[in-house]
Amino acid sequence: MTINFQYVNLDSSEALTTYTKEKLQSLIKKYDWLINCDVQFKKENSTKEEGFICSMELSLPGPRIYAISNEKNFEASVKETISDLEKQLKKRKHTFSTK
Repeated sequence: MTINFQYVNLDSSEALTTYTKEKLQSLIKKYDWLINCDVQFKKENSTKEEGFICSMELSLPGPRIYAISNEKNFEASVKETISDLEKQLKKRKHTFSTK
């Protein structure tokens, strides 16, 4: 699976890129029919505790799957987004099972 990163109004972070790739490995191992993942990081200036936004769009056979989360840091945002994607993938998995 190809992973594309985009940092919106931020400097790119090798540590954040590596962390995200590691977290995505669990999805790649479970779902071998994933084609591509577009990851976007964005910092929102707000007075709230949140504002670190991570969005991911997965390309796979059929319609794409999209998830976004807004948390207090990028690591928490990545974990929440991947969790949301996994829920969607579990629902879709029966379509691609080879039983």
